[in-house]
Amino acid sequence: MPSAKTVTTNFFWRFFERSGAQLVTFLVSIILARLLEPSVYGEIALVLVFTTLLQVFVDSGFGVALIQKKNADNLDFSSVFYFNIFSCAILYGLIFFAAPYISTFYHLDHLTPVIRVLGLVLIVSAVRNVQQAYVSKNLIFKKFFFATIGGTISAAIVGITMACLGFGIWALVGQQLTNVIVGTIILWMTVKWRPELIFSLERLKKLFNFGWKMLVSALLDTGYNQLRQLIIGKIYTAKDLAFYNQGYHFPHVVAVNINTSIDSVLLPAMSAEQDNRKRVREMTRRAIRVSTYIMMPMMMGLAVCAEPLVRLVLTEKWMSCVPFLRIFCITYAFFPIHTANLNAIKALGRSDIFLKLEIAKKVVGLTAILITMNISVMAMAYSMLVVSVLSQIINSWPNKKLLDYHYLAQLKDMLPQIVFSCIMGAAVYSIKFVGFDDLTTIILQIVAGITMYISLSKLFQIESFKYIIDTIVKLFNQKK
Repeated sequence: MPSAKTVTTNFFWRFFERSGAQLVTFLVSIILARLLEPSVYGEIALVLVFTTLLQVFVDSGFGVALIQKKNADNLDFSSVFYFNIFSCAILYGLIFFAAPYISTFYHLDHLTPVIRVLGLVLIVSAVRNVQQAYVSKNLIFKKFFFATIGGTISAAIVGITMACLGFGIWALVGQQLTNVIVGTIILWMTVKWRPELIFSLERLKKLFNFGWKMLVSALLDTGYNQLRQLIIGKIYTAKDLAFYNQGYHFPHVVAVNINTSIDSVLLPAMSAEQDNRKRVREMTRRAIRVSTYIMMPMMMGLAVCAEPLVRLVLTEKWMSCVPFLRIFCITYAFFPIHTANLNAIKALGRSDIFLKLEIAKKVVGLTAILITMNISVMAMAYSMLVVSVLSQIINSWPNKKLLDYHYLAQLKDMLPQIVFSCIMGAAVYSIKFVGFDDLTTIILQIVAGITMYISLSKLFQIESFKYIIDTIVKLFNQKK
């Protein structure tokens, strides 16, 4: 059973890893966005629709199953490792031979070699997947830090160099491949686990009894998310898709840092406490309150600073992504409620409920896509916001019975953060009317936003603020 200190320490290691990686990726994306045309980003997004979907099969639900299983041993890990290698070789063969047909579908024949080369990430991911599960299972997220940062920095060097030399879309391909390959090598060098020459079909079947529902759930979620991009790329233009994706990218960078950190640490911690429903409820509530306290003001601040930020960072040619950015900021602001509820359900071993939730959400989501796909790309973005709100209610519904923690109680826990973020956002947005240049405006907005949010937290003695400060002080004293 992990101690509170272990959970908190691993959360911060995971958070620093994601923050460092996303900061480097963010800076590199700014440079590449200035060097490359929006249409190039649109074309790579079309390719990623298919590689991202196949990436779900790399895990096959076994990664989560290994983490959730209390007594998983080396026979379990080795069996999953060899199965992943075999299945990913087949998946790569599929995308290799399908590449010409995918290119024809988009009427972009030059994408065939791009698809075949980028598809190699599937093979590399198969080698890395079980190592990642081992790190998560044993709460040693310090290992992730070095692997992720090393891969991200190496990818940055390769991507920028290739873009400067005029490689176009291949600069983005090189960046993606380098990130995965270098990160995998470092992880294998730093993590002690190695597969043994042992394999058990029986163990694989037992893991799959839990994992197949997670696989189908992941396929539904990924397929649904990628379907939007596929439709935009087919019905509209590569530029439209590029603006949509760039607007999605900014809030995604911020949200993934927090969400992935919580998700990675919370699942193994909750799984260890799965027999104590009261403890799982407490962890779920804490996760919602603390992560919302961090996420909500960040998303609000990014939304109100969108215009000067995009103009300054990406230049005028990317201004069409601003409305999408604001929509996705609102969407991501409530992501902690999704993560905490779903992790509780997974930790309790209820993958059956998890799958039913995914089916219900995707029925709602597909209905929204069908209604808006022929209206405009903006209508599709707004529909995603509506679906996100409805999904909050769906994800929290089972925990009314499982944990006695219903949706209204969760909203009540988030209410102070929502109110303070809105007050802060209104004040920060008004600064743009003063008439300063973009850089000065952004600096003033950031300083004013942080000062106001912390002041309100102190004035009204917000519990999450006190918890975060106390935790940081304790960790600092321990290090000292």
